[in-house]
Amino acid sequence: MKTLALFVVVITGAMLIYAGQGLPAFGDIDSPAYQAPMTQYFIENSLSESGVTNIVTALLASYRGYDTLGETAVIFTAGMAVMLLLRRRET
Repeated sequence: MKTLALFVVVITGAMLIYAGQGLPAFGDIDSPAYQAPMTQYFIENSLSESGVTNIVTALLASYRGYDTLGETAVIFTAGMAVMLLLRRRET
C-alpha cells in the first residue's frame, strides 16, 4: 500500500511540475491575466467605485461579494459535516 501511495505522489508531483512549465513568469506584464480588458478596468476604477484601497479586497468583497459569501457557506458546511462525521460518540 505504501508503494502505491508513493507512486501516486510521484506521478502527481511530476504532472504538477510539467503543468507549471507552461505558466507565465510571476509578475510578467505580458501574461494573459494582464491583457484582459477587465483587468485594466478594475485597476482604474476599483478605488473610486468601492472605496477600498486594496484591489484584491475590492474584488472579493465588493464586486464578487455574493459569490464569496456562497463559497464561504459551502466551506463552512463541509467543515461542519466533517466535524459531525469524526466526532466521538458516547456509547
